[in-house]
Amino acid sequence: MNDRVRRVMPGLLGLLLIAAGLVILRVLLDRPPEGATIGLSGGNVSGGGGLTLAWPPAEVARFRWTAAACAALVGAALSVSGVLLQALLRNPLASPFVLGLSGGAGLGVTVAMYIGYATGFTMLQTGGSMLPALVGALVVLGVVYGLGRRGGWVDPLSMVLIGVVVSAICGALTMMFQQLAPAGLHAEMARWMFGRIPQALPSATMTLLAAVTAVGVLLAAMLGRAMDAATFGDDEARSIGLDVGRVRLAMFTLAGALAAAAVAVAGPIAFVGIIGPHAARLIIGPRHRTLVIGGAACGAIVLLAAEIASQALPIGPGRMPVGVFTALLGGPAFIWLLRSGRGQA
Repeated sequence: MNDRVRRVMPGLLGLLLIAAGLVILRVLLDRPPEGATIGLSGGNVSGGGGLTLAWPPAEVARFRWTAAACAALVGAALSVSGVLLQALLRNPLASPFVLGLSGGAGLGVTVAMYIGYATGFTMLQTGGSMLPALVGALVVLGVVYGLGRRGGWVDPLSMVLIGVVVSAICGALTMMFQQLAPAGLHAEMARWMFGRIPQALPSATMTLLAAVTAVGVLLAAMLGRAMDAATFGDDEARSIGLDVGRVRLAMFTLAGALAAAAVAVAGPIAFVGIIGPHAARLIIGPRHRTLVIGGAACGAIVLLAAEIASQALPIGPGRMPVGVFTALLGGPAFIWLLRSGRGQA
């Protein structure tokens, strides 16, 4: 055990240092105006007088710390959710987005926003309400899990295919509610659906996101041995005394809770749950106890990098949603996994 820890520790520390460095970079980075070019000016890095790397005033720094922490937590939650689902289904293509958990959480928040706007219940008018997201994710979880069972055992391929279909249905229903919404709410829903890292969050929401992510990562790490056994099949898991049904339900529920917390705050961001686990597996190795920690760090790195790109690149008016960058990166990675044969169940 000590030898294994010694082997993976440099990789883990490297990932954590990269994530910490990106957090600092996000705090220092100031967005350039449209058309700015990158150059050097005085003691700061600047872009045509726009892009700068300098410590901001305290009030500005507070918002940037919030954005950086939110990106790191959301990325970690989505990535660990992907680690759990890939171990559960023995399928490297499994992720909260592919299995419909993100879509279900997104539909829950969209319905809550619509009801909140119609009834004046202000708590439901914001995308930051985690309860509707959790309800939506758990409903989808129940549907996918129930339909994917055959004679008391879970068919991984069927669950992935059912998840893709359920995700498409949730996406269609979300678009329907967006189309029915009044103009002001329609615009808010559209911005949220693309995936964005909020620059300001209520302290209670940030605390809840941090708590769910921290507890989720800890519980997932504690399930490391169970995930190692699950990747070899149900018979092998039972041979070491695991209650397969109970462990599977715990893993699925934990993955749903992590995905719901992330989607409630940042919207349905795609592919982080695939990129993070696979990047960590290349660096850390396949042991799930350490893979969970490495996956959390890789997910944070991916989303922090997307948030920094969104902030730094003046592409059109306003800020490009981080979901655009993760899709541009994750889509080709998904295709590569399929083409390389790693997507076999």
